[in-house]
Amino acid sequence: MSFTAALMRTALAMAVLTGAPCARAQDYPARSIRLILPYNPGGIVDYVGRTIGQGLSQVSGQSVVPENKPGAGGIIGTRAVATSDPDGYTLLVMDPAIVINPLLQTEINYDLFKDLRVVSVVSSSPLVLVTTPSLPVASVQDLVDYARANPGTLNYASAGVGTTPHLAGELLRMHTGIAVTHVPYRGIASSFSDLMTAKVQFSFSGIPGAKPLTDDHRLRALATTATKRSPAYPELPTVIEAGLPGFDVDLWIAVFAPSSTPDLVVNRLNAMLRQALSDPAAAAALAKFGVEARLTSPSDGVAFVRTEYQKWKQVIEAAHLKL
Repeated sequence: MSFTAALMRTALAMAVLTGAPCARAQDYPARSIRLILPYNPGGIVDYVGRTIGQGLSQVSGQSVVPENKPGAGGIIGTRAVATSDPDGYTLLVMDPAIVINPLLQTEINYDLFKDLRVVSVVSSSPLVLVTTPSLPVASVQDLVDYARANPGTLNYASAGVGTTPHLAGELLRMHTGIAVTHVPYRGIASSFSDLMTAKVQFSFSGIPGAKPLTDDHRLRALATTATKRSPAYPELPTVIEAGLPGFDVDLWIAVFAPSSTPDLVVNRLNAMLRQALSDPAAAAALAKFGVEARLTSPSDGVAFVRTEYQKWKQVIEAAHLKL
């Protein structure tokens, strides 16, 4: 073989090899997609994740398989995606804990901004402040007054250390100066039986998990945490209306992929999410529990996540929170 022919063959082989990922991206999706939900079933991430998974299955023609992978406030599931193959077939559905965990945890074995990329923010939702029915309070001010009169006696549950319900509880402490004890659970749904029996006395919860329990009075809802009232609880004031200015907590949810996932795949995923969430049935399923469908471009999603990181960093530093 001549030297020139050998060079041509080598160049052709390199072109085939380097073109293969592009070809695979253009065919995406060609098989089933895993949707990692890093909490136990029953919370808002699980509900929103399964709703968008169903929509993605319909628009992609491939099965989208939700998989609960709980532990360490979402860290275990997040790391599983951060270290997975960057081919678009393993995705993460995650809430603000993804920006809070690196600020609180010292042993995070992935880098949020280097190992993951945002496909899109997909939803926005307030939390709802709920109490055990036996606690003699009917409003946010009642709760604060009771906690002040009985310092150190109230426990509040969360979905885990560093989760949004945890930080919402810390915000309440910052705004009011009350002395209450944080009790983390492996997912907010795991706390409900203890809330109903007064082993813990209050929590901030995602609306999907709490709504059935407040509707039949197994838990008492006091307020929601957005700047405007939730359609799921139109009769409830916001925490701001209840007398705590600036108390705004959004339990947004976003879809993430490994950072090296090709742009073609990420853009395709973004388009599929947009199509899935534009379905009136999907929007109605989310709205039933006070969740608003929300879409961003990948670049806008990155900017939003960075803004949220800075927001919670300021809160954590101001509250001197450490684990």
